[in-house]
Amino acid sequence: MSRVRMHNISISLDGFAAGEPQALETPMGHAGQRLHRWMFDTASGAAMVGREGGSHGIDQAYAQRFADGIGVEIMGAGKFGPPGWQDDADWRGWWGEEPPFHTPVVVLTHRPREPLVVGDTTFHFLDASPAVALEAARELAGGLDVRVGGGADVARQFLAARLVDTAHLVQVPIVLGRGARLWNGLDGIEDDYDVETVASPTGVVHLTLQRR
Repeated sequence: MSRVRMHNISISLDGFAAGEPQALETPMGHAGQRLHRWMFDTASGAAMVGREGGSHGIDQAYAQRFADGIGVEIMGAGKFGPPGWQDDADWRGWWGEEPPFHTPVVVLTHRPREPLVVGDTTFHFLDASPAVALEAARELAGGLDVRVGGGADVARQFLAARLVDTAHLVQVPIVLGRGARLWNGLDGIEDDYDVETVASPTGVVHLTLQRR
C-alpha cells in the first residue's frame, strides 16, 4: 500500500505553522515568508518559484524529497485560497497557471465544487474525514505515495488519526505568538512515532517523525 508522507511543514519555535490573519494579500498572515524562507533558499525551492541557483546543503537534501514518489497531494481549504474563495467561481488557487504539484490534488472543503484543471494539476474538492479523503486520494495516486500538504489543521487531523507514516517538519527560529498551531491535541504523539532531529547551519531544525 502507498505510504502517507508530509514534507517541508514549517513551524515556529512556539509551534505555529501560519500566522494570522490569512488574506489574499497575506497568505501566511503576519508570518509572511519567514517560515518558508529556508526552503525557497534551496535549489528545489528556487526552481519551484522559477528562480535559478539556490543552496545544496542539508536543507536542500530535505527539500528535494517533496516530490519523490508522490502521486497525489491532500490539502486544506486554507492552503488552496484565502477565506471566502468558495464564493469566487473564478478562483484557481494561489499558484497561477503552473501549480508546483504536477499531480492530482484533493482539496478538503465543506463546500465542494467540480474538479478544476490548472496546467497539469487537477484539483478535486471533497468534504470528507481524513480517512475517507485518504481513500479517495489513493485512488488518484496510481500506486504512488500520498502527500499531506497542510495547512496546520489538516496536518494535525491526519497526525491525530495516526494516518501519517512519515512526517518531515522544520522548526524555524522565530516566535509568532499567534496563528495556526500544529501541536494542539497531539500530546503523546512521540509514543507512536520515532523522532529524528537534524540541525542545519541555516538555523532551522529538521524533525522527522517515523510511525512505529
